[in-house]
Amino acid sequence: MRIFLGIFVFLCVATVSIFGIRGTKFTEPPLYVFPDMDDQEKYRPQGENTFYQNRMDDRPVVPGTIARGSSWETAKVFNEDFNYAQADNPELYTGKTRSGEWVRGFPVEVNHALMELGQQKYTIFCQVCHSAIGDGDGITKQYGVATTLSYHDDRLRDMAEGEIFNTITHGKNTMSGYGEKLRPEERWAVIAYLRALQRAQNGTLDDVPTPFKKELLESLQAPAQDSTPADEPETTQEDDSSTQAESTE
Repeated sequence: MRIFLGIFVFLCVATVSIFGIRGTKFTEPPLYVFPDMDDQEKYRPQGENTFYQNRMDDRPVVPGTIARGSSWETAKVFNEDFNYAQADNPELYTGKTRSGEWVRGFPVEVNHALMELGQQKYTIFCQVCHSAIGDGDGITKQYGVATTLSYHDDRLRDMAEGEIFNTITHGKNTMSGYGEKLRPEERWAVIAYLRALQRAQNGTLDDVPTPFKKELLESLQAPAQDSTPADEPETTQEDDSSTQAESTE
């Protein structure tokens, strides 16, 4: 009987230890048999830390890093001196004008540096789905992602740049948002490069700057000039010399 009671008590203790008492509220800290890292040593925001000279846990942001979330979306909750970037320049940070309309054009200077930045970010974040030319035939289509749109649809070609900016920021349908991965300037750079891809698909000779037209025409005509007709065999210098020798004999 004692052995049975001992085994019974052991099984009860083991059952409670393994499964625990879920959903029960305690007034005292519970006894952890398996802590599962529930209680860890950590630094708390605005807490005291004797390691640093100013005795504060909060540390300055490391230069060049991007915090999770968007600082330009922070509400104006401190005082009148707080610089709320979105209110100061809504076109840059939201893609909308102060009246709430989508921005047409770019709130940043479109130059060569911006286009290079756009190409770089497009290659990293967009090309995998939308392809290098923006036709929606990226590598993800081989793995079942068949809903990627082509940038060369008339609807997207006519879409305001601000609306495209909003889609990149927050995402749409099966596309995730990239607001936490790309700064506003980088999103506008991607849109500028996107417009270049769209224009390249429907470009004409008149769109080529004058200094480059001659070079382009020469490159297009070069293969035709260098090609040799298939029905005319090539004649080498050795063949000519052997022919002359036979005629002499």
